[in-house]
Amino acid sequence: MIEVKTDQISWSRATMEAVCRSRFGETRIFLYPAAKRCLDIICAAVLLACLSPLMAVIALAIWLDSPGPIVFRQTRVGKWGKEFTMLKFRSMFAEADKTTHAAFAKEYINGHATPGSSDEKGEPVFKPNGDKRITRVGKWLRRTSLDELPQLLNVLRGEMSLVGPRPAVPYEVSEYCKWHLQRLAVLPGLTGLAQISGRSGLTFEKIVRLDLEYIRHRSLFLDVAILIKTVPVVLRARCAA
Repeated sequence: MIEVKTDQISWSRATMEAVCRSRFGETRIFLYPAAKRCLDIICAAVLLACLSPLMAVIALAIWLDSPGPIVFRQTRVGKWGKEFTMLKFRSMFAEADKTTHAAFAKEYINGHATPGSSDEKGEPVFKPNGDKRITRVGKWLRRTSLDELPQLLNVLRGEMSLVGPRPAVPYEVSEYCKWHLQRLAVLPGLTGLAQISGRSGLTFEKIVRLDLEYIRHRSLFLDVAILIKTVPVVLRARCAA
């Protein structure tokens, strides 16, 4: 359980559930949760099998590029505030300073951040400018989103879904306003409505509003549509960082 403090008030997990469920009850489509879980398991298993040669190449590239673990493990906040260990291919130097991102996250969530850079098409990107913690291979992995592939294991374990709000780090959730907590009403996802609508080029408020729009209208059809639209977005590397 995590404690979230907003406006000098302590929000427990029970409060999170009350906030989320007051707005977003379980979907009215009776078979949707089971169908979504089946889609997650089948797609994640197939993708892991098909992409295993690519993942092996990525692992070798990371190992040759810089010392440190190949897979990066980080505590993230999932449904109803439950913490889990999220997996990613390591894109930063080992022992990289974590305070840089924590400071940026505080400014970004509170609406005080300005675009630190732009993508290849000139679109603004809300990421720390010139982050020297990222390795050479890491820059390529982040631009192509291939660093996220190990999260298919999180999907198989039921900690994440293919589609949903991106999982936050605990120190990010500590900066949430009360209405931001509503994005914790569903499992976090590999991709989502925000990821196909601008990715790192969106303000945090816009991301949350898109996440809540997804939660309100979630369905198997919408999940499949988002998955299909994710492919060209990733290939174009639009607003990636």
